[in-house]
Amino acid sequence: MIVAGVDEVGRGALFGPLVAAAVAYEEGCVPQGVKDSKVLSQRKRESLYGEILHSAKDVSVSMATSFRIDEINVHNADKGALREALLGLRVPVERAFVDGFPLEDLPFPHEAVIHGDASIPVISAASIVAKVLRDHLMALFSVHFPLYGLDVNKGYGTTSHREAVKTHGPTLFHRTSFHIKSLGEKL
Repeated sequence: MIVAGVDEVGRGALFGPLVAAAVAYEEGCVPQGVKDSKVLSQRKRESLYGEILHSAKDVSVSMATSFRIDEINVHNADKGALREALLGLRVPVERAFVDGFPLEDLPFPHEAVIHGDASIPVISAASIVAKVLRDHLMALFSVHFPLYGLDVNKGYGTTSHREAVKTHGPTLFHRTSFHIKSLGEKL
């Protein structure tokens, strides 16, 4: 049976896209050592990322840009990106596991699992793919926006990132409807 897992990274960030990844495996074939991306070191995530890309039946990624998040809100953007990632898989999925909440209109059965990235290996694999890809994006963005420390804070609302927004103003890639308003910025 082919099972899929889907998870996202970047929901609570001030800057950049939300990245959703879906992975498909034969049931029980997720590589050893796969865990929730938040509990793995960067080095271990990078190693597992390569292994997942090599061993998965398929991998699909979707993003919700900061513009999309501002337009439809983070919850709806999250659900859309998760759904698109699952529907982007090119193998016949027989069952899917979603981290968090159920999705609508999927052509296969699925189960929403709260904190599934910590308990369902196929969701953990998806969380690793999403985290590594988003971290790589933040490293690229940091080259163009060095004043915001994106290579370190990954776009999240750390004290130094918030101070940088107060001092230099938001970029086009900051989420104007999401957290930035709390900094008192006129956008």
